[in-house]
Amino acid sequence: MSKYFISAGIELKPGASLKEAQDELRRLAEQTQSEPGCLLFEIRQNLKEPGKFTLWERWTDKQALADHFEAEHTKAYLARDLTEVNYIEELSEIGQALEADTR
Repeated sequence: MSKYFISAGIELKPGASLKEAQDELRRLAEQTQSEPGCLLFEIRQNLKEPGKFTLWERWTDKQALADHFEAEHTKAYLARDLTEVNYIEELSEIGQALEADTR
């Protein structure tokens, strides 16, 4: 099975409700975990800066992640415009990045 990992940092947009964002992020995580190809989808909140969150994701492949962005619950969350993305990292298991570069 392929493994595709993502780490992403998001933060509350100015003027957005922290409580609403927390509720909606919980809902997004619950719904995403049942998507085909989703192996892990967790959202953690920064203890010192509660308006910042880190997403840890593991997908079977890049297509599964692409499909996630087409899911109705993902589109509904994004339409609420509560958070913005600060960074997205594509990750692999140790050693796999070098192996991919030499293919």
